[in-house]
Amino acid sequence: MRVLNKKAISRRSFLKTGTVTALGLTIMGPMVIGKNNAWAATFKTLGADDAATLIQMARDCYPHDFLADKYYAKVIEGIEAQAGKDKAFKSMVSKELKKINSSAKKHYKVNYKDINRELERTDILKKNSKSPLFKKVQGDLVVGLYNNQEVWPKFGYEGESASKGGYMNRGFNDIDWL
Repeated sequence: MRVLNKKAISRRSFLKTGTVTALGLTIMGPMVIGKNNAWAATFKTLGADDAATLIQMARDCYPHDFLADKYYAKVIEGIEAQAGKDKAFKSMVSKELKKINSSAKKHYKVNYKDINRELERTDILKKNSKSPLFKKVQGDLVVGLYNNQEVWPKFGYEGESASKGGYMNRGFNDIDWL
């Protein structure tokens, strides 16, 4: 049996900590917290729910299980910034997300981001692949995800080689994988 030290935390300190935490969350606005709680992003223009849907959409467009959601969220932050500056763009994003969620509810009875199976989510994305939002997310991911230097080592890419003497002298002939 485990014995707890009842004097480790007082009621006063518990309430004080809880109040400060609640106040902090209120000030920060809508947030998306990663599944592993290693990152968090604030989305004031789009809102946390729409941002989480976009992050799931981004992950389904370019699925890499070894990449954390924070790399996808960084790309979605760019869409958030654009939505904050352009009301027509924000309206388009909102309209397209409602369309995707209604399609998900029609087929699977839940919102897009709440569908558990990747195959079912990609089926919905395929049906919406001509939408301007899909094309925007897909295009931003190509640049935002694969041009992120933090991600390169995870793919085994060492970066540009010109500053290191080029490829001719740095493994151009390495064919040990053959």
